[in-house]
Amino acid sequence: MNVAGFMALLSHWRRQPVQLLTLLVGLALATGLWSAVQAINAEARASYAAADAQLGRADYPALTSARGPIARDTYVALRRAGWKLAPVLEGRVRLGEERVTLVGVDFLSYPVPPEAEPGTPDITPEQVFAGPSVLFAAPETAARLAGAPQLPPLVRSHDLPAGIVMTDIAVAERRLDRPGEIDRILVLPDQPMGLVPLADLAPDLTLSPPRQHADMGQLTNSFHLNLTAFGLLAFVVGLFIVHGTVGLAFEQRRAMFRTLRALGLPVSRLMVLLLAELGLIALVAGALGLVLGYVVAAALLPDVAATLRGLYGASVSGSLTLRPLWAISGLAIAALGAGVAGAQGIWQLRSMPLLAGGQIRVWAGLSAQHARLLAGAGAALLLAGLGAFRLFPGLIAGFALMAGIMLGAALMLPVLLDAALALALRRARGPLAQWFWADMRAQLPGLSLALMALLLALAANIGVGTMVSSFRLTFVDWLDQRLTAELYVTARNDEQGVAIERWLADHTDRVLPIPGIETRVAGRKGEVFGMRVDDTYRDNWPLIAAMPDLWERLESGAGVMINEQLARRENIWPGTRITIGPDWSPRVAGVYADYGNPEGQVVVGLDTLRSRFDDVPRRALSARVAPDRVAEVIRGIHDSFDLPAGAVIDQSGVKARSLGIFEKTFVITGTLNVLTLGVAAFAILTSLLTLWRMRLPHLAPVWALGVTRRRLAVLEILRSAALSGMVALIALPLGLALAWVLLAVINTRAFGWRLPMYLFPGQWLLLGALAILAGVLAAVLPAHRLQRIPPADLVKVFANER
Repeated sequence: MNVAGFMALLSHWRRQPVQLLTLLVGLALATGLWSAVQAINAEARASYAAADAQLGRADYPALTSARGPIARDTYVALRRAGWKLAPVLEGRVRLGEERVTLVGVDFLSYPVPPEAEPGTPDITPEQVFAGPSVLFAAPETAARLAGAPQLPPLVRSHDLPAGIVMTDIAVAERRLDRPGEIDRILVLPDQPMGLVPLADLAPDLTLSPPRQHADMGQLTNSFHLNLTAFGLLAFVVGLFIVHGTVGLAFEQRRAMFRTLRALGLPVSRLMVLLLAELGLIALVAGALGLVLGYVVAAALLPDVAATLRGLYGASVSGSLTLRPLWAISGLAIAALGAGVAGAQGIWQLRSMPLLAGGQIRVWAGLSAQHARLLAGAGAALLLAGLGAFRLFPGLIAGFALMAGIMLGAALMLPVLLDAALALALRRARGPLAQWFWADMRAQLPGLSLALMALLLALAANIGVGTMVSSFRLTFVDWLDQRLTAELYVTARNDEQGVAIERWLADHTDRVLPIPGIETRVAGRKGEVFGMRVDDTYRDNWPLIAAMPDLWERLESGAGVMINEQLARRENIWPGTRITIGPDWSPRVAGVYADYGNPEGQVVVGLDTLRSRFDDVPRRALSARVAPDRVAEVIRGIHDSFDLPAGAVIDQSGVKARSLGIFEKTFVITGTLNVLTLGVAAFAILTSLLTLWRMRLPHLAPVWALGVTRRRLAVLEILRSAALSGMVALIALPLGLALAWVLLAVINTRAFGWRLPMYLFPGQWLLLGALAILAGVLAAVLPAHRLQRIPPADLVKVFANER
């Protein structure tokens, strides 16, 4: 009986292949978009974990200094005291045309040295410790560095993540221009007995346990949380398709359920068989979704990797690996989606009387009372989101607000549309116009789920589009304010930097050094830059808050400027003091915008920086020069100094690179938006295809009264276009509310800076037109079927029992 009952259930899909295809495609799309995001996140986190493991962060305690770098003499003293240690020097550096993280280690003591890939000739100790040494890098990193001038031999190693180059610490000292410095010292296991405690030998060093360092995974959590939120939104939109199709299938099989139960199949057994059917569908659709997700993720991962490198300096592989975790997650989300879609039907089956009628009710029928209940639930979700935002801090509260607004509005949509259609009906003139609006109102319950999906997709496109465009305008203005010098030069070392500064002083209008150091700022790793106060900065610096005498305080050393991220994170604003290094607490005189920088940053007067810190680098310079002389000055610098390619950049080159990173940052969100809108359009199509047969009893009387099939087909297209246009109008304020949440709440809590919100009516008109076009295209096939339907089929309507 179980097998026969299961086969009977499956026979429905043989009779309804379009419905089966709709269900599989809808669930596969929802699963695929979710899986793509999870695959990208899993690849990134795997790269972070590999970097931590290879750099010794994950498994070994480390000694660090609150003052900044550790002196080599301190390390030597600890080693002579008998401690087993491994020094690590790390920094960002440009090798050829690539910026990489260069890690210098002592290969004799380092606990996890990289191994060369199979087939590499044996590396001798002389190659590592004598002469130019060697550089270990991941194959893709080594490929990008191939051909770069004046580099030691490259050795490919699969043990290193992309973007990280490891070498002997002496080589790293020269490349980073940090002689005698160490960033951290790994404390190795199996130490000898009876050693003098580290706290006595080096009281100014701090011993941190494994996994307690501020790693890249923590820094990029907000980025991945944003991706997960967009993936979940795409899944929810796709789930509307699944819910509608499964609901229709349950309604169409009510007679079958009645027959099976009359033949002796217990209702509990029937429910189990339906769950098994849903599980089989979820398995097939989940597998298709994983394939789709893999393709989408593989296409987007290179841009995401470039974004993470540009924004955070994170090293992420640009190639995708099939990982069990995200594959299992994809299958689980497919099963969850199928379960949620079928839960209502199975619950109704549990209480359905044995002799219940087998007629098809209105698909996904939303009675007026049901619609009001949904609207009440939507209002409750909206209030819950607002309450979470008011009561709880942090990023999760921001996402709760966004979810409450989006889902609450979606649930309130049927009531809003019904009210609008009732108003149109009251104002309609003529019988055909009145029928048109009344029929649209009658069909609204069957289309509600698809229209909710369209609302969410349009709102997401408006919200994210407004956020990205506002960010772009702000970012371009910020670049114009920050990159005011015409030339930017990076010398090979301090001696060359001093010589270039003298040369620029004779050949340009003004020289503006931009030295910087890394130190502890407000108890965390940060950067301190020196600024020569000049009208260039007075007129253009992107200030957010400042004391009236900011520039005088900066020049005299009585005040400093900090970036917005640091100000918001530590709640430090003009007038309060900030701790820099171990013993300096100047007063903050200004706060400035600093988009795209995850670190806290301080700007002090140039003379103050050089008097407060030893060995301030003198390699970075900028210069003001007439625009028509830029090319001439660049040629003169290259003729006078031995500089690598890329060491001299004009303002337009810096802006082009920065904008390139910016555009890549939002590739994935834009792609997810487009795919989500496509899924919503598919939801409307599937709803219309499944409803059109059920509409014949409504259309046949109108046809019999003299309205031609062609005109009815045109009215069907107009009906779909009108509903899509109404949804687009409702989506506009919802999308703007979403944009405000993204800009003022999510972005501030995730990245530490707040962006102004601009309005883009042109984008709204384009999205409205796309929504109407999606509605028209979705209605074309059902309208074509209606136009071609034989008159005999319409006449049969009057012969059937209704």
